[in-house]
Amino acid sequence: MRTYLGHLAVERGLAANTLSSYRRDLRRYVEVLAARGRADIARVTEDDVRAFLVGLREGDADHPPLSAGSAARAVVAVRGLHRFALREGLAADDPAREVRPPTPPRRLPKAISLAEVERLLNAASGPGEGDGGDATAAARALRDRALLELLYGSGARISEAVGLDVDDVDLAEGFARVSGKGGKTRIVPIGEYARRAVEAYLVRARPELAGTGRGGPALFLNARGGRLSRQGAWMVLRAAADRAKLTDVSPHTLRHSFATHLLDGGADVRVVQELLGHASVTTTQVYTLVTVQLLREVYATSHPRARG
Repeated sequence: MRTYLGHLAVERGLAANTLSSYRRDLRRYVEVLAARGRADIARVTEDDVRAFLVGLREGDADHPPLSAGSAARAVVAVRGLHRFALREGLAADDPAREVRPPTPPRRLPKAISLAEVERLLNAASGPGEGDGGDATAAARALRDRALLELLYGSGARISEAVGLDVDDVDLAEGFARVSGKGGKTRIVPIGEYARRAVEAYLVRARPELAGTGRGGPALFLNARGGRLSRQGAWMVLRAAADRAKLTDVSPHTLRHSFATHLLDGGADVRVVQELLGHASVTTTQVYTLVTVQLLREVYATSHPRARG
């Protein structure tokens, strides 16, 4: 398992978050195999792999049942492990070859309306900005607004946004260089609203936050002067959503809204694919279902012959 994970990290260049998920899934798999008396990967059978999948879906005393999507991810990790073992000569066959991951129900991405986005962004600043109160709180308010404006204005993932360094952002030209999944780098545009918010943060807030730590290249800093974490950014989003009285807002909500609003505005799906950093246009095309659904809703409420 460790050799396979090393292969994924070094030769395949998988992102740290993906590796962490694979490591967690494979550790559970190894525990299941050990309980079934399998100490050698060459002795694992198809029944062992299927029993693991059943256990994922049913849960046990130590683990709750997993959704189809989470179980599918674990099975993908297991299938990759056995393919690797076969290729490296550690096993004579691949017992996971015929075990298919469960198909999760197709869910449309969660997107919020433009009016709701504006409520969320306005709530990001929170109380305290410019009120003459605590300087660090005011700095965090400017940071929060800049972070969420950047997420919606560029379509970047939260992990990509918190991974930005100051030198990755060119406000004069209006773009940022983000590192996406698998270490792939892409250029994303930054709209005028996001540019102004980030500039205000860099000039009026980041020096205040940087002064509490040892300094560093990170664009978005936490209250201790270090790089803002994914969890910290998620807390920023959740606090703003609470103030805006919005529910079901996830870390991907602004990214989904970015894509949906672009397509609603007439953007080509392949352009949106490039902006989102999707390897395949098929991944991006799920957003076209959202826009078709919007068209149906508008038709149903507006056309005089839409309903009997």
